[in-house]
This record gives sequence, structure tokens and C-alpha cells, in this order.
Amino acid sequence: MVDGMAVGRRERKKAATRAAILDAATALFLERGFDGVSVREIADQADVSPKTVFTHFPQKEALVFGDEDERHERLVAAVRDRAPGSSISDALKAHYLAEIAAMRTGPQRRILALMEETPALIDYAEKMWFRHEDALVAAIVEEFGLTEPTEEIRFYVRFALQIQLSATHEPDPEPTVDAGFRLLDEGWARYDESGDQSASR
Repeated sequence: MVDGMAVGRRERKKAATRAAILDAATALFLERGFDGVSVREIADQADVSPKTVFTHFPQKEALVFGDEDERHERLVAAVRDRAPGSSISDALKAHYLAEIAAMRTGPQRRILALMEETPALIDYAEKMWFRHEDALVAAIVEEFGLTEPTEEIRFYVRFALQIQLSATHEPDPEPTVDAGFRLLDEGWARYDESGDQSASR
């Protein structure tokens, strides 16, 4: 029991330290821009050492994406916990549009603006987004009762993730999301044979 209490205290202390670092980094980034802030300044603001910052966040860019674990869980849950009768594509479409809307209208909108003006953050965000590929593949493999993912599943997931990245940069993301999943679900052959976008709708 004593050991359990000690572990609990350590975990709470780690979580509090991480939150303090994130709060300090966010405040400084929004005030002066990503490139205008050093890790040492963030550490000083959070009253920790630079080494402690890097213990919690492997690189400076990771400080902008403190909610990545939560985003990962929401993405997988969108497929795993979708309503009966809803397709994987429909679930991902709804999830993407809800996530983009939240980024643009909630507290995250200032972080999104910071990202869009910082090429290093855009590059980091895109690479990080594709780290979800294996988990999404695994969720689909489990649902289909397979032991290994097929090439079709891997390609589907890779392209489905790309749709979200493309849509995020559009003023109106819905047409991009719709077009991307329509192409995934119906295939290029139908589009190419018709020579007319309206025929594939």
C-alpha cells in the first residue's frame, strides 16, 4: 500500500511538471512565436531544468503538441466505437470534420495559427500524424478478424490519413474530405471512365 502511494505521488508529480512545462511553452510561443523562444526560457518559466523539459518532450516541436496522445485515442476510437451500420470511411469523415472544426473555433485556434506560420511545425505535425498509421491499421485488422493487415488495408489507412492533412489547409474542408473518401471508397476507375466528377457523386 505504501509503495502504491509512493508511485501515485511520483506519477502526480510527473504529470504536474509536464503540465507546467506545457503551460509555460504555450504562453511563450503565443507571445513571441515558436522560433523566438528557447528551451532554456521555457525551462526557466516552468522552474525546471532544460534536461527536465527534454525528459518529457523529446524535441522542442513536441511542446506544441501536448495533446497528441488524446488525438491518437480519439482517432482510433472513431473507428472502433462507431455507430452500428456506419462505415469506417463515414466514421473517419465525421471525425476529421469535427477535429478540424474544434481546432478552428476552440482554444486550439491560436495554436493552429502558430503552426501555419512556422514551417518546422507543419513538417513535424505531418510526420507525427502518420505515426498513427499502425494503430489505425491494427483496429481495422481486429475488426475484420484478420491476423495480418492486407496491402489494401495499409493503403487505405495511409491515404485516409492524408485526406485529413489536405483538408486541414482548406478554407472549407468538407469538399476535400468528401472527395478523398469518395475516391477511396469507389475507386479511380469509375472516375476515370466517366471523365466527369459529377458522375462519381
